[in-house]
Amino acid sequence: MIEAFRHDDLVVKVGGRFKLCALIQRRWLQIMQGARPMVETKGLTELEIIVKEIVEGKIDIDFTDED
Repeated sequence: MIEAFRHDDLVVKVGGRFKLCALIQRRWLQIMQGARPMVETKGLTELEIIVKEIVEGKIDIDFTDED
Protein backbone atom coordinates (compact mmCIF):
# COMPACT_ATOMS: atom_id res chain seq x y z
CA MET A 1 0.00 0.00 0.00
CA ILE A 2 1.15 3.51 -0.69
CA GLU A 3 2.23 5.03 2.63
CA ALA A 4 0.84 8.50 1.79
CA PHE A 5 -2.70 7.05 1.67
CA ARG A 6 -2.52 5.79 5.26
CA HIS A 7 -3.04 9.29 6.67
CA ASP A 8 -5.28 12.16 5.63
CA ASP A 9 -2.30 14.49 5.23
CA LEU A 10 -2.36 14.08 1.45
CA VAL A 11 -6.11 14.78 1.31
CA VAL A 12 -5.67 17.89 3.43
CA LYS A 13 -2.69 19.07 1.36
CA VAL A 14 -4.68 18.90 -1.88
CA GLY A 15 -7.91 20.24 -0.40
CA GLY A 16 -10.20 17.22 -0.26
CA ARG A 17 -10.75 13.72 -1.55
CA PHE A 18 -12.48 14.88 -4.74
CA LYS A 19 -9.60 17.20 -5.62
CA LEU A 20 -7.07 14.47 -4.87
CA CYS A 21 -8.90 12.02 -7.11
CA ALA A 22 -9.21 14.60 -9.91
CA LEU A 23 -5.52 15.49 -9.63
CA ILE A 24 -4.47 11.84 -9.80
CA GLN A 25 -6.71 11.22 -12.80
CA ARG A 26 -5.44 14.26 -14.71
CA ARG A 27 -1.80 13.49 -14.03
CA TRP A 28 -2.25 9.81 -14.86
CA LEU A 29 -3.72 10.80 -18.23
CA GLN A 30 -0.77 13.12 -18.87
CA ILE A 31 1.70 10.34 -18.09
CA MET A 32 -0.18 7.89 -20.32
CA GLN A 33 0.00 10.46 -23.13
CA GLY A 34 3.78 10.69 -22.78
CA ALA A 35 4.47 13.34 -20.13
CA ARG A 36 7.69 12.79 -18.23
CA PRO A 37 7.51 12.11 -14.51
CA MET A 38 8.96 14.86 -12.31
CA VAL A 39 10.41 12.47 -9.73
CA GLU A 40 12.71 9.46 -9.71
CA THR A 41 10.67 6.53 -11.06
CA LYS A 42 12.94 3.56 -10.48
CA GLY A 43 10.81 0.63 -9.32
CA LEU A 44 7.61 2.66 -8.86
CA THR A 45 4.20 2.13 -10.41
CA GLU A 46 2.47 5.01 -12.20
CA LEU A 47 0.23 5.64 -9.19
CA GLU A 48 3.21 5.69 -6.83
CA ILE A 49 4.95 8.18 -9.13
CA ILE A 50 1.92 10.47 -9.13
CA VAL A 51 1.54 10.33 -5.35
CA LYS A 52 5.26 11.04 -4.93
CA GLU A 53 4.90 14.07 -7.22
CA ILE A 54 2.01 15.36 -5.09
CA VAL A 55 3.83 14.75 -1.80
CA GLU A 56 6.94 16.56 -3.06
CA GLY A 57 4.83 19.49 -4.29
CA LYS A 58 5.75 18.97 -7.94
CA ILE A 59 2.11 19.06 -9.09
CA ASP A 60 -1.01 20.79 -7.82
CA ILE A 61 -4.59 21.06 -8.99
CA ASP A 62 -5.96 24.09 -10.78
CA PHE A 63 -9.68 24.13 -11.57
CA THR A 64 -9.52 27.14 -13.88
CA ASP A 65 -10.96 26.89 -17.38
CA GLU A 66 -8.58 24.84 -19.52
CA ASP A 67 -9.88 26.11 -22.87
